[in-house]
Amino acid sequence: MFKKIFTVILAVNILILFSFSGVLGKEKAPYTVGAVLSVTGGASFLGEPERNTVKMVEEWVNAAGGIQGHPLKMIVEDTKSDVAQAVLAVRKLLEKDKVVAILGPSTTGESMAVVPIMEKAQTPLISCAAGLSIVTPKAELDRIVSAKTFEMPKKQNKWIFKTPQTDTSAVEAIYDHMKKKGISKIAIITVTDGFGSFGRQELKRVAPSYGISIVADELYGPKDSDMTAQLTKIKGTDAQAVVNWSVGPPQVIVTKNWNQLSMKIPLYQSHGFGSKRNIELAGGAAEGVLCPLGRLVVAEKIRADHPQKSIIVKYKTEYEKRFKTDVSTFGGHAYDAIMMVSDALKAVGPNKGKIRDYLETKIKNWPGTGGIFNMSPEDHTGLKKDAFEMIVVKDGDWAFAD
Repeated sequence: MFKKIFTVILAVNILILFSFSGVLGKEKAPYTVGAVLSVTGGASFLGEPERNTVKMVEEWVNAAGGIQGHPLKMIVEDTKSDVAQAVLAVRKLLEKDKVVAILGPSTTGESMAVVPIMEKAQTPLISCAAGLSIVTPKAELDRIVSAKTFEMPKKQNKWIFKTPQTDTSAVEAIYDHMKKKGISKIAIITVTDGFGSFGRQELKRVAPSYGISIVADELYGPKDSDMTAQLTKIKGTDAQAVVNWSVGPPQVIVTKNWNQLSMKIPLYQSHGFGSKRNIELAGGAAEGVLCPLGRLVVAEKIRADHPQKSIIVKYKTEYEKRFKTDVSTFGGHAYDAIMMVSDALKAVGPNKGKIRDYLETKIKNWPGTGGIFNMSPEDHTGLKKDAFEMIVVKDGDWAFAD
């Protein structure tokens, strides 16, 4: 009798043990998020730090136990800086990998190409590019561009968000600085790609409301290797400053040409100048160049009680220790994007609609590397011109401009 009871108890304990072991051994399914970035190709100076950041943060999240116990799985696709590749990558992530959200692309042109796909798929996209046109429906953009006064959009693409400050805010920051310096007549020189074209539009659209007159308007191609002719024309005008709008190698060429021509007027660059590699490639010619940049590039110089301080110092320190190179604002855009999605997944789980709603309504007073974000139905960027500091290149480094 005793032996029979002992056998029954042992059997029950074994069943409980196996059952309990099964629970412990069952891992939660990963939350899968895509990233479409220009890791190689002409815009790799954007996509490489973005890819590095995405993989670094993925490791941080999973080392800390994941998101509510779910591992974060980031699938990074390289667009090779090509619009067609960006479209193919987004389709693959949606249809094959079944991602719940996508980060990127790195450039305005690529982002514009995938916006209709993401809207149709009803899946959140957080672009790492600057153009206001990415988050704004074309009809709404046409309305504000044709308005007689300076207006901002009141409608946004439902599923599209972005983390970089808009080119509109960058223009406003530049014009604020010019007004402080008594500059009212300027020349603009812009590249004929998506980023440059929208920047040119905003430079012209915003100028009247700041009392700025544009006395010269020059263009160049994305693959042009010398802009001396355009700058020589500008030199012959009464412009008090010149603004260049491009990213990557053309910015360096314009900087060198400006320096070679010994132009006596200041050169302002767009917020796409936020990589110290641009200073290095300019070989000393960048001294004195002005640009509106996020506080990430001057992290150590920000006051201790600033809401962004701890975030940007931690990201900058960890990035530079891990990758043995200077941090850039571009990697910071990816950092902000992945952290927003992580917060959304933690709060609402892998439901695309709820993630979208969270991004639009819960990202409030949210400190990131690019500024303090306040998303809303009317603003899927969440940053204004006060997200920028006016920066000057001094002694081969970034410094606050006067």
